[in-house]
Amino acid sequence: MNNDPQLNGKYLGTISEDFVVVAETLKEASYQIRKNGFDYPIFAISKDDLPIGQLLIGKQDVAIKWNIYASFLDEFEQRGLVDKEKDANFKDTYKNPDEFCCLFVVDKEFTNFVFIPYPEDA
Repeated sequence: MNNDPQLNGKYLGTISEDFVVVAETLKEASYQIRKNGFDYPIFAISKDDLPIGQLLIGKQDVAIKWNIYASFLDEFEQRGLVDKEKDANFKDTYKNPDEFCCLFVVDKEFTNFVFIPYPEDA
């Protein structure tokens, strides 16, 4: 659940490009998810459709490369993506959601959680 060194390179570039465009929206969505009583917001991103969460931003909507889905830890546990017996590890690893965005990156060669800091002005 840590940032994977494989992220450096092609993933870091395309994710960062898109993240700059949508960071403010994701930060607000994270706040709204927590305000509504759901802890540990997670944004699943994929170039293809995903059955996780609800589509928040489609890649065609704002000319980005990744679709972004809003979700939270409970759904990830229900779907078996985070083992309920190990959710304490996830919670310990999870970074402050006011400062970092938790992304669940799903691609053909890479699937992992990544925490990206929000820009200072987002």
